[in-house]
Amino acid sequence: MDTMRDRFISTASRLLDEEPRLAVVLADISSDGFDPARRAHPDRVVNVGIREQLLIGTGAGMALTGLRPVVHTFASFLVERPFEQVKLDFGHQGVGGILVSAGGSYDWPAGGFTHMAPGDVALLDTLDGWTVHVPGHPDEAEALLREAVAGDDRVYLRLSLQSNREARPVGAGTGFAEVRGGRGGTVIAVGPMLDNVLAATEGLDVSVLYAATVRPFDAQGVRRAAGAGAADVVIVEPYLAGTSTAPANDALADLPHRVLGLGVGRAELRRYGQLEEHLVAHGLDAHGLRERIAGFLRW
Repeated sequence: MDTMRDRFISTASRLLDEEPRLAVVLADISSDGFDPARRAHPDRVVNVGIREQLLIGTGAGMALTGLRPVVHTFASFLVERPFEQVKLDFGHQGVGGILVSAGGSYDWPAGGFTHMAPGDVALLDTLDGWTVHVPGHPDEAEALLREAVAGDDRVYLRLSLQSNREARPVGAGTGFAEVRGGRGGTVIAVGPMLDNVLAATEGLDVSVLYAATVRPFDAQGVRRAAGAGAADVVIVEPYLAGTSTAPANDALADLPHRVLGLGVGRAELRRYGQLEEHLVAHGLDAHGLRERIAGFLRW
């Protein structure tokens, strides 16, 4: 199976042939994959080099001319380093665009902490008007990219190496979809966390919801799953733990409830290791999730 990043490159390259207003802006990352597209569309595939502030400014400038820019690099260089440009060039100027990241929270541990961005979604949460997609499979990444290209809003598409075994329906109107029903609590699995959550909750009488779009937050879906009584909700996210606990608390404000946010911890793991080892270290493998979910829900 191809990776989400592979699928992004192939899909965006095809869309450049189909959509005359589409442009792709790169900062060296994935530039080799876009070489054929750059030869076919030299005016709409631009590589600014390792200049991330310029990357965002160029994309926003293209949007001001009526183009639909897709802006791509590692998450740490797409959201964190040029955050002021994201805030001003897109948000303050009121233009739309699609930020597509690679690298996730720890996809390439050998790159060190400079190439890790567990705080990217929380940082974007400080801005208004961003739709945030966290696909769990390459098919979902393709569907969400195609949907974003057809729009005019501000979209963040967060890609990762970790992937679920099968794709789920995603896109506008999907909301948080129930994967497994239960009465003893609700566990929301975000993107590539679903397979581990399903393994961790096997045999537990809990509902499992799947979320590939986390902003806007599906408050109604959480309320439906919680029911009319007291609610226990666990949110498992592949980025900073607790990123979505505030909107979950808001959704359940008039009900007795408890919310536990599981995700990447704040402590920096200074040994490179592998992606799977980072999952274990943050308690996001099936075993670690089982212990924390069962303990919280008192199973």
